[in-house]
Amino acid sequence: MNSISVESLKELIPMVNLIDIRDNYQYNMGRIPTAINVPSNFLLMNPENYMNKNDKYYLYCDYGTRSEKACETLSNKGYHVINVQGGYNEYKLLMHKK
Repeated sequence: MNSISVESLKELIPMVNLIDIRDNYQYNMGRIPTAINVPSNFLLMNPENYMNKNDKYYLYCDYGTRSEKACETLSNKGYHVINVQGGYNEYKLLMHKK
């Protein structure tokens, strides 16, 4: 399975399909810019409603654990997915270091 650091993702943000798989209330409290919110249970039950197999998607959660598992499941179904290591919490830390 592929993964990317938040530091590397930061340069790609405007150009990638970014999916926040956290619950709606978490997404509404803060997110990585350009990310859409598709909670993991919805994404894993019906990935074809949110993704197509021709595109690449970057997934994140709070710390990267749920998104890593989701990426593994989706990859096995033929989707091109990349886990964002450290998730939103790592992103917040990186932004506060500026």
